[in-house]
Amino acid sequence: MTSRASRRVVFAALASNAAIAVSKYVAAAITGSSAMLAEAFHSTADTGNELLLLIGMRRSARPPDSLHPFGHGKVLYFYSLLVAVYIFAVGGGLAAYEGIRHLFHPEHPTRIGWNYAVLALAGIFDFYSWRISYRELLARKDPEESAWDEIIGSKDPSVFIVFLEDSAALIGALFAFLGIFLGHRFNNPYFDPVASILIALLLMSVALLLGRETGALLTGERTNRSRIRQVNQILSADPAVERVGDLLSMQLGPTQALVTVSVKLRPGADVEQIELVLARLKQRIQQQDPTISQIFIEPALLEPDEHPSKVA
Repeated sequence: MTSRASRRVVFAALASNAAIAVSKYVAAAITGSSAMLAEAFHSTADTGNELLLLIGMRRSARPPDSLHPFGHGKVLYFYSLLVAVYIFAVGGGLAAYEGIRHLFHPEHPTRIGWNYAVLALAGIFDFYSWRISYRELLARKDPEESAWDEIIGSKDPSVFIVFLEDSAALIGALFAFLGIFLGHRFNNPYFDPVASILIALLLMSVALLLGRETGALLTGERTNRSRIRQVNQILSADPAVERVGDLLSMQLGPTQALVTVSVKLRPGADVEQIELVLARLKQRIQQQDPTISQIFIEPALLEPDEHPSKVA
């Protein structure tokens, strides 16, 4: 259900975030920086996210059974939704708590050099993981689409989740650096907890975005518009088809879609010929796009005044 490229993106992020989390906890314990501790919570949440995604990938690869005749592809969407909740509750919640606690009891971080060293190391690892996920995101998008279009239109959440996580990690590291640097520069202990709160707000914003996108996939979002247009073109180009009616679709998993469509065939065909036409149309569609695993074509009598090819 998921490609090797998706797994490679997730494994790269898992290795990076696990190493970063350990180093940030060590630096936070040595220096007492709330911003560094917030960043450690951030990296911990990201590490847990990758583990959830790997579980979701494995479970979504199970074959169809009597209870799930269309397969288990949406299991990945469920685990992706858990990732959004996890980021909000663990990453954002703990970072917010740590920042608010230090606002009421401000402390000057010590041994500032440790913080700078760990943030620089984290930035290198995060950028490496971000670069892998960004390249994969670009490889999947249509030529006329932007990276943002691919994020909100992608049917494989594993890649855009890692990309958004790594983007937030790089921005969060910048917030932590500014909080520590400005606090030390102006001898003001409040910059550090403010940075922690900004990191919390950043994580919660990413969590809300991920929750919206994965929730839509879980509840039956349509497949890509380009795929719908391609199916419509294949049907319309067939000489036996007079008109294409309503074309409905639903994404069943990252690489599995369902399409149902009604068509009006040209008059004169008997039952056996109609069956051959429908079989030919299904074969052509799946040859062009194997990810359309379920195709239901209904030969229907369309009224003359009915609008052709309404896409949903």
